[in-house]
Amino acid sequence: MPRVDCDVDFDESAAEWMNEVLSSLSNISATAGSVATEAVTAALSSGESEYDRTNPFKSEVLENLNLNGRGSDRETRHIELSLEGSNLDYEPGDSLGVFPENHPRLVDELITAMEWNADERVTVNKNGDQASVHEALLRYFEITAVTKPVVEQLAKLNPGSGLTALLADDSEFRTVMNSCDLLDLVQDYGLKGIPAGEFVAVLRKMPARLYSIASSSKSFPDEVHLTVRTVRYEARGRERYGVCSVQLAERIEAGDTLPVYIQHNPNFKLPENPDTPIIMVGPGTGVAPFRSFLGEREETGAEGKTWLFYGDQHFSTDFLYQTEWQRWLKDGVLTKMDVAFSRDTEQKVYVQHRMLEHSKELYQWLQEGASVYICGDEKKMAHDVHAALTTILEQEGGLSPEQASEYLTRLQQDKRYQRDVY
Repeated sequence: MPRVDCDVDFDESAAEWMNEVLSSLSNISATAGSVATEAVTAALSSGESEYDRTNPFKSEVLENLNLNGRGSDRETRHIELSLEGSNLDYEPGDSLGVFPENHPRLVDELITAMEWNADERVTVNKNGDQASVHEALLRYFEITAVTKPVVEQLAKLNPGSGLTALLADDSEFRTVMNSCDLLDLVQDYGLKGIPAGEFVAVLRKMPARLYSIASSSKSFPDEVHLTVRTVRYEARGRERYGVCSVQLAERIEAGDTLPVYIQHNPNFKLPENPDTPIIMVGPGTGVAPFRSFLGEREETGAEGKTWLFYGDQHFSTDFLYQTEWQRWLKDGVLTKMDVAFSRDTEQKVYVQHRMLEHSKELYQWLQEGASVYICGDEKKMAHDVHAALTTILEQEGGLSPEQASEYLTRLQQDKRYQRDVY
C-alpha cells in the first residue's frame, strides 16, 4: 500500500489505510481478517476497554461545581464523571480527553454571515455520514481556530477573497492565526457565497481537549474528576469562549453526558518507590494532578514525604480544594504546603518566590532523592520555576550555572524532574 502522511487529525486517514492494508493481506492469506478479529476479541475479553480517542465513552456527569468563591473574577469548574461500564482505567498523571461542542451562538453567527440554510445536509466524515449544517458546525468541526491548511483550501474556493495575499505575508498571517476565529475570517475576507458542503469539507475535525485528571481511581472507583478554568474574553468587539471550558460552565449539568477517553502519560508518574519524597508545584488548575497524587498515596499508604507549592490570585476566593489540602496536612498525607496568593499582597508573590524562600530545605529534599513535579502554564510559570530550581542549586549546592543545568538534566533523565505543562 502507498504510504499515507497524517497530521494530528489522523484518525480517519489512518483507519482507511489500515482497512486497505488488511484487505490486501486477506488476498494473500484468507485468515488475515479472522486473525485481526480474534485479536480484538481477545483484547476485549481480557478486560481492556473498547473506548479510545476514535470511539469515546459517553460519560455521565455526576457533579459540576464552581470552586471559586463569591466575588472572584475567576471561574473554575470541578467536574465529576462516571466511568462505570467503560472498563477505562487510569493512573495519577494521566489526562482525560473531552470532545466538546462549539458555542451555539458562534455557530448561528457563522451560518448567518455565510447566508446558509441551517438545516441543509452536509457530509461530516469520510464514511459519507451527513448532518445538518448547524449540527456539523456545532459538533464535528473546529471553528474557533484558524489554521494554514484551512486558509489554503478556502483561498482555492474563493480566489478573489484576498486570502492568497494573506498567505504570502508570513507576519500578517501569524497575526491573523493568533487573533481571529473562522467568523472573523469570513467577515474580513468576504467569503460569503461558498456553498456549505464545500466549506465544511475543508475544515479541521473538532479536536479533543486534554485535561489533567484530578482524582485517584483508588479513591473514586469508576469516576474521574477534572479541574477546568473557564476562559472568556472580548476581542474585536465580540465575546470569545474557551470551547470546552465554557460548555462545561454554561451548558453541562449533572445527568448530561460527555464523550471522553483516557490519554495515558508515562512521563508524569509517581515514583515507583512509595518512600520517595515528592515536591509538587501546581498553581491554579495546575494543582489538579497533585490531588490525584495525594489521593493515591493516601490509599496506598505511601510513607514518602510530600511538599506542595500552590498559588492563585486571592486566598479568600481562589484557594482550590482548600479543605482537602488541610485534611491531608492534618492526616500527614501532605507533609508540607506553601501558598502564594499574588493579589493579596502589595508586591505580587508567586510559587517560585516561595520556593526560593525555602531554598535550603528544598535543596535538602533534592539531596534526599526527592522527585519534582511541575504542572500548569508552560509559557511563564514553568520557565520561572525552572529558573528558581537553577538558582537554588547554585546558592545551596555551590554549583555553577552549567553544573546546575547538568544537575536538572540528570534529574529529568532519572525521571526525578517531570513536567505536565500546557
